Amino acid sequence: MRLERRFQVKKPREKVVALIEQDETLTGLFPDTDTRVVDRSGDRRTMVSRYRALGREGEATFHFTFQEDGNVRFEKVCDGKVWRRLRGTLSFEERGSMTRISVELDGKTKTLVPEFTIKGPMEEQIDQMVTALKRRIRTGS
Repeated sequence: MRLERRFQVKKPREKVVALIEQDETLTGLFPDTDTRVVDRSGDRRTMVSRYRALGREGEATFHFTFQEDGNVRFEKVCDGKVWRRLRGTLSFEERGSMTRISVELDGKTKTLVPEFTIKGPMEEQIDQMVTALKRRIRTGS
């Protein structure tokens, strides 16, 4: 399953990338959860997010790796319950005085988990991430 959202903001790429590197921006990508950075190692940050979905509580771990070009790759540490693989990217392209931001998710569910059952929640997740990014970039310094 592959999902992608794009939007533009009226800020230079350099300022957008600086905001993305802040812990508050990364933890804000997962609204309505208790999310915190638990490790900072070189160009990588590890976050743990406690959530409630389908009547169950759970914990998800994500690794965010900051690339030299300012883009960010992330991946979920898959626990074998739903996802076999879940990765994503945040990329930033300067367009004059604007910056185009792309949020991409690419995942493969476990064999017995049909993708159509998780597609709706994943579309909601990526939309929440985009909303959080827009808000943070608009109000960030």
